[in-house]
Amino acid sequence: MTHRNDDDFDLEGDTLHEECGVFGILGHSDASTLTALGLHALQHRGQEAAGIVSFDGRQFYQEKRMGLVGDHYTDPALLARLPGDMAIGHTRYSTTGEVALRNVQPLFAELEAGGIAIAHNGNFTNGLTLRKQIIATGAICQSTSDSEVVLHLIARSRHSSTTDRFIDAIRQMEGGYAMLALTRTKLIAARDPVGIRPLVMGELDGKPIFCSETCALDIIGAKYIRDVENGEVIICEIQPDGSISIEERKPARKVPERPCLFEYVYFARPDSMVSGRSVYKARKQMGINLAQEAPVEADVVVPVPDGGTPAAIGYAQQSGIPFELGIIRNHYVGRTFIEPTQQIRAFGVRLKHSANRAEIAGKRVVLIDDSIVRGTTSVKIVQMIRDAGATEVHIRVASPMIFHSDYYGIDTPDPDKLLANQYHDIEAMCRYIGADSLAFLSIDGLYQAVGGEKRNAAEPQFTDHYFTGDYPTILTDLNGHSSNGPKQVSLLKEAG
Repeated sequence: MTHRNDDDFDLEGDTLHEECGVFGILGHSDASTLTALGLHALQHRGQEAAGIVSFDGRQFYQEKRMGLVGDHYTDPALLARLPGDMAIGHTRYSTTGEVALRNVQPLFAELEAGGIAIAHNGNFTNGLTLRKQIIATGAICQSTSDSEVVLHLIARSRHSSTTDRFIDAIRQMEGGYAMLALTRTKLIAARDPVGIRPLVMGELDGKPIFCSETCALDIIGAKYIRDVENGEVIICEIQPDGSISIEERKPARKVPERPCLFEYVYFARPDSMVSGRSVYKARKQMGINLAQEAPVEADVVVPVPDGGTPAAIGYAQQSGIPFELGIIRNHYVGRTFIEPTQQIRAFGVRLKHSANRAEIAGKRVVLIDDSIVRGTTSVKIVQMIRDAGATEVHIRVASPMIFHSDYYGIDTPDPDKLLANQYHDIEAMCRYIGADSLAFLSIDGLYQAVGGEKRNAAEPQFTDHYFTGDYPTILTDLNGHSSNGPKQVSLLKEAG
């Protein structure tokens, strides 16, 4: 058994952190307010910072804040500083670039053709390489966000129209992304060629909207139109008569779409539709498949909240074992609730989770979790369930083991810190966690839950490299760089 010290129980490090969320609307009088509401619905995709840029026909306005959307953008005075009938917004978790206000998107630049603001969800796998190239030619970078590279490429493009410059820029980018751009008359949406990151198109009062998930449309009563296709660019433009034109540009050579499986496992809200599939139904089916693959005799099925709940419902229904909320989550504990000193770490997960002793004591418990990253949270939760009187604790995980890092916008730990890479077999993992048994959903079981069929090894239907090592794009920045080194380097440290 591996020796565990206090540093092993960094519970914030034992999760796959959210990527980012984007929202944009064109031609609506309440553009900024609707954008703020949309970002609120996308808060689960990033809790570090949020920003909104608007345009009122005369000039651009920008507001960026560290922290949660609801902490700032519910203030009428702040929204009044974002006038205009077009806006884009972004809620952020930093996957590249440190946590600093200058990295908060949307990023804005004055170009020869006028101002432009951009925001994106995901990550460019050649962003660092391109960044070094443009700096070597005399460019000045103000942020450490890879989004700024796109602004430089737009500025340098030899095309005349903003649209063509934007397309010219993103065609040079590799990786997984959903990107929005706002100009004086246009809202432009683009999705990466493989379709790794999600992006949907909606409509409210006849005005176009783009956002990361359908739940952002639901919160404002907007209608879902369709998903932006992989490799597609959609240009919405306000015409002189006030009407809005919509132009769709498809890639010359389209490749099969491969959406990120972790959108279904973990990231997307359960009430969202991703690539036409219900996230909730997919997660419930993961639990059903898990019960078929890894049955166990037990008295109660308990989800690890909140991610494990839909899968636990499916597991309970398939197995016939009663479902109970054996763990209650405290939703009001933030990251900065208390300084995580060595003494406080003794509280473990109890700051965020409490055992429901009445449903656990004297019972054989099946714990259902959506994924296991480092396993440190699992150790604490198993101990908490045992302390509450469980006679047996069996862990069932509604996704496969994670072996590999992500480079498309998911902040994953270094590979050597992943539980699956620290032990040679599942029995050793089980002993480390302290459970009576441990089982993971197979890759085919996951594929069947989401897409209805097994994985096609020759042409995988989804992006699944974190499980399989099969990366869907070139990893340019990784060549010649340590995979566990800093993804971006900055010499400037902001005050505050």
